[in-house]
Amino acid sequence: MSNKFPKNFLWGGAIAANQAEGAYLEGGKGLSIVDLLPTGPNRRAIMKGNVPAFTPLKEEFYPSHEAIDFYNRYKEDVALFAEMGFKVLRVSIAWARIFPTGEAETPNEEGLAFYDNLFDELLKYGIQPVVTLAHFDVPVNLVEKYGGWRSRKLVNLFEKYATTVFTRYKDKVKYWMTFNEINMLLHLPFLGAGLVFKEGENQKQIQYQAAHHQLVASALAVKAAHEIIPDVKIGCMLAAGTFYPFTCNPDDVFQAMEKDRESFFFIDVQSRGEYPAYAKRFFKENGITIEQEPEDKEILKNHTVDYIGFSYYSSRTTSTDPEVTKNMTSGNVFGSISNPYVSKSEWGWTIDPKGFRITANQLYDRYQKPLFVVENGLGAVDELNADGEINDDYRIDYLKEHIAEMAEAIEDGVEIIGYTSWGPIDIVSASTGEMKKRYGYIYVDRDNEGNGSSNRVKKKSFNWYKSVIESNGEDLDN
Repeated sequence: MSNKFPKNFLWGGAIAANQAEGAYLEGGKGLSIVDLLPTGPNRRAIMKGNVPAFTPLKEEFYPSHEAIDFYNRYKEDVALFAEMGFKVLRVSIAWARIFPTGEAETPNEEGLAFYDNLFDELLKYGIQPVVTLAHFDVPVNLVEKYGGWRSRKLVNLFEKYATTVFTRYKDKVKYWMTFNEINMLLHLPFLGAGLVFKEGENQKQIQYQAAHHQLVASALAVKAAHEIIPDVKIGCMLAAGTFYPFTCNPDDVFQAMEKDRESFFFIDVQSRGEYPAYAKRFFKENGITIEQEPEDKEILKNHTVDYIGFSYYSSRTTSTDPEVTKNMTSGNVFGSISNPYVSKSEWGWTIDPKGFRITANQLYDRYQKPLFVVENGLGAVDELNADGEINDDYRIDYLKEHIAEMAEAIEDGVEIIGYTSWGPIDIVSASTGEMKKRYGYIYVDRDNEGNGSSNRVKKKSFNWYKSVIESNGEDLDN
């Protein structure tokens, strides 16, 4: 079968402010939660809510503080994306660049001007910005003062931030997303929602109350976007990846369904506009009471998303057998039993292209809304050879197989509007804080400790992806 992508398919790449920009206190920016995430062994514990301090510590290295200096080098990087033929670039706005403490009366003009310049640079090359409002970027002040998204206070502050940027960029940005990987707050609560727990607290109660606040804030952002930008498309965003049952034991099958529902819960509300019945039972059985304002039900119902954005890196496998669950992979945040039928990346993430097609079909069957693949890629160690080249055939193979399965999903009848592979340029890894875990078509000369020239070098995959875009997905074997 030849790969039949729609004529106006949105090919591109995706980065996040906190993993690329650096300049963490330049231009009036305030401290964001990711600015408190060091490399090394403490990183995961802090992501989960065990936060030692609300200011950076001298003895730690914080990769987000400099990242790859996209803040100062974006013109050079955008020119390289344009050379590959990008139709879109997914970026995020750092909330603390616009409102440094999250609650000032007026926005920070220097921060607003930076994104004006970035969007102008993209549009100069015919690249549409696809903008995420919240990509793990809560201003630290809101965590210190209100406890992050556990507080209802953040709903109105987020709405004000969203309204500010929609108004400012309404003529430049037509594609928006509210929360990046919104389901992450169940797995990494500090990263996903700025949650820090005290001993003895009912963590599930706090997480789902925070989730409710984010869901209401997301709906209010959708409402504002539709009012301010007439031709807008605004979506939600899920860290996706189907759970397989390890066996056909009905208990395994049911558990896989429940694991999927943990994530679907968020998108069910954002896409269908109400809490699903299974969530109500879960709340009852876990002693969770969601405090809601009288108008919340109507806000959620009336302001559902236009499309479903999702990341896909790997499928997951689950079992109810204690002997089997001893064999967990060390990779992705979601935890998975090792699947004997698929290979793994250097970081233990399952490589499962067919799972991509399955996930896309599952999401489309469930929601019947257009899908936008906004993250997909392979983190790997890339070495410069003697000629200063990087032959990343392993990355090309990964992407080729996944794009081929995406084409099959489209042939299945799934409506997919675009594909932005993750990290078209090497950036700081969100999960580990490393630079050596590279995703890009463009190598950045920088190591885990922040050493290096930060020079940009095209990898072999650069020209490969350029041909993929040129041929609208027809030429995967160039």
